[in-house]
Amino acid sequence: MTSHQNTQTMKPATAAKKLGVYLEATPAEFQEGVVSRTELNELQADPPAWLQELRKNGPHPRPVVASKLGVSIAGLARGGITEPLTTEQIDALKQESPEWLQKERAIQAEVRKETVRIKERDAERARRAQEA
Repeated sequence: MTSHQNTQTMKPATAAKKLGVYLEATPAEFQEGVVSRTELNELQADPPAWLQELRKNGPHPRPVVASKLGVSIAGLARGGITEPLTTEQIDALKQESPEWLQKERAIQAEVRKETVRIKERDAERARRAQEA
Protein backbone atom coordinates (compact mmCIF):
# COMPACT_ATOMS: atom_id res chain seq x y z
CA MET A 1 0.00 0.00 0.00
CA THR A 2 1.27 3.42 -0.84
CA SER A 3 0.32 6.43 1.17
CA HIS A 4 -0.86 9.53 -0.59
CA GLN A 5 0.32 12.74 0.95
CA ASN A 6 -2.50 15.23 1.14
CA THR A 7 -1.70 18.90 0.80
CA GLN A 8 -2.18 20.50 4.18
CA THR A 9 -4.41 23.56 3.92
CA MET A 10 -5.70 26.11 6.37
CA LYS A 11 -8.45 28.65 6.56
CA PRO A 12 -7.55 32.23 5.65
CA ALA A 13 -8.02 33.29 9.29
CA THR A 14 -5.37 30.80 10.40
CA ALA A 15 -2.98 31.87 7.66
CA ALA A 16 -3.50 35.54 8.52
CA LYS A 17 -2.76 34.79 12.17
CA LYS A 18 0.44 32.97 11.23
CA LEU A 19 1.44 35.88 8.99
CA GLY A 20 0.66 38.40 11.75
CA VAL A 21 -1.84 40.40 9.70
CA TYR A 22 -5.46 41.49 10.13
CA LEU A 23 -7.60 39.20 7.94
CA GLU A 24 -10.15 41.86 6.96
CA ALA A 25 -7.35 44.00 5.51
CA THR A 26 -6.05 41.25 3.22
CA PRO A 27 -7.07 41.02 -0.46
CA ALA A 28 -10.42 39.37 -1.23
CA GLU A 29 -8.79 36.42 -3.00
CA PHE A 30 -6.81 35.66 0.16
CA GLN A 31 -9.90 35.93 2.38
CA GLU A 32 -12.06 33.74 0.15
CA GLY A 33 -9.65 30.90 -0.60
CA VAL A 34 -7.71 28.33 1.35
CA VAL A 35 -3.98 28.52 1.93
CA SER A 36 -1.71 25.52 1.60
CA ARG A 37 1.35 25.07 3.79
CA THR A 38 3.49 25.62 0.68
CA GLU A 39 1.70 28.88 -0.14
CA LEU A 40 2.11 30.07 3.45
CA ASN A 41 5.83 29.31 3.33
CA GLU A 42 6.12 31.22 0.06
CA LEU A 43 4.25 34.21 1.54
CA GLN A 44 6.62 34.20 4.52
CA ALA A 45 9.77 33.78 2.43
CA ASP A 46 8.87 36.27 -0.31
CA PRO A 47 5.99 38.47 0.86
CA PRO A 48 4.02 40.19 -1.91
CA ALA A 49 3.55 43.97 -1.83
CA TRP A 50 0.17 43.79 -0.07
CA LEU A 51 1.64 41.70 2.75
CA GLN A 52 4.66 43.97 3.15
CA GLU A 53 2.33 46.98 3.28
CA LEU A 54 0.07 45.37 5.92
CA ARG A 55 3.02 44.37 8.08
CA LYS A 56 4.50 47.86 7.83
CA ASN A 57 1.43 50.09 8.17
CA GLY A 58 -1.43 47.88 9.33
CA PRO A 59 -4.13 47.74 10.37
CA HIS A 60 -2.60 45.30 12.81
CA PRO A 61 -4.40 42.54 14.76
CA ARG A 62 -4.58 42.79 18.55
CA PRO A 63 -1.58 40.52 19.27
CA VAL A 64 0.63 42.71 17.07
CA VAL A 65 -0.78 45.93 18.56
CA ALA A 66 -0.16 44.59 22.07
CA SER A 67 3.39 43.61 21.19
CA LYS A 68 4.18 46.96 19.60
CA LEU A 69 2.83 48.78 22.67
CA GLY A 70 4.58 46.43 25.13
CA VAL A 71 1.38 45.30 26.84
CA SER A 72 -0.78 42.19 26.99
CA ILE A 73 -3.91 41.66 24.92
CA ALA A 74 -5.93 41.88 28.13
CA GLY A 75 -4.16 45.16 28.86
CA LEU A 76 -5.32 46.49 25.51
CA ALA A 77 -8.90 45.60 26.40
CA ARG A 78 -8.57 47.25 29.81
CA GLY A 79 -7.31 50.34 28.00
CA GLY A 80 -10.35 50.32 25.74
CA ILE A 81 -8.49 49.25 22.60
CA THR A 82 -10.65 46.62 20.93
CA GLU A 83 -10.19 47.43 17.25
CA PRO A 84 -7.16 46.88 15.02
CA LEU A 85 -4.80 49.86 14.88
CA THR A 86 -2.50 51.18 12.18
CA THR A 87 1.19 51.80 12.79
CA GLU A 88 0.42 55.54 12.79
CA GLN A 89 -2.21 55.09 15.52
CA ILE A 90 0.16 52.93 17.57
CA ASP A 91 2.91 55.55 17.27
CA ALA A 92 0.45 58.26 18.32
CA LEU A 93 -0.52 56.23 21.41
CA LYS A 94 3.15 55.80 22.30
CA GLN A 95 3.65 59.58 21.98
CA GLU A 96 0.57 60.37 24.08
CA SER A 97 1.54 57.73 26.64
CA PRO A 98 -1.85 57.72 28.39
CA GLU A 99 -2.01 56.63 32.01
CA TRP A 100 -3.55 53.24 31.16
CA LEU A 101 -0.65 52.49 28.78
CA GLN A 102 1.97 53.36 31.39
CA LYS A 103 0.16 51.18 33.95
CA GLU A 104 -0.15 48.23 31.55
CA ARG A 105 3.50 48.46 30.54
CA ALA A 106 4.48 48.36 34.21
CA ILE A 107 2.26 45.31 34.75
CA GLN A 108 3.80 43.60 31.72
CA ALA A 109 7.32 44.35 33.00
CA GLU A 110 6.43 42.75 36.35
CA VAL A 111 5.02 39.69 34.59
CA ARG A 112 8.23 39.32 32.57
CA LYS A 113 10.37 39.63 35.72
CA GLU A 114 8.28 37.00 37.49
CA THR A 115 8.53 34.66 34.48
CA VAL A 116 12.33 34.97 34.53
CA ARG A 117 12.43 34.41 38.30
CA ILE A 118 10.32 31.24 38.03
CA LYS A 119 12.41 29.94 35.14
CA GLU A 120 15.62 30.49 37.10
CA ARG A 121 14.11 28.87 40.22
CA ASP A 122 13.03 25.81 38.22
CA ALA A 123 16.45 25.55 36.56
CA GLU A 124 18.11 25.67 39.99
CA ARG A 125 15.79 22.95 41.31
CA ALA A 126 16.55 20.78 38.28
CA ARG A 127 20.28 21.28 38.78
CA ARG A 128 20.00 20.28 42.45
CA ALA A 129 17.95 17.22 41.55
CA GLN A 130 20.64 16.08 39.12
CA GLU A 131 23.35 16.50 41.74
CA ALA A 132 21.43 14.51 44.35
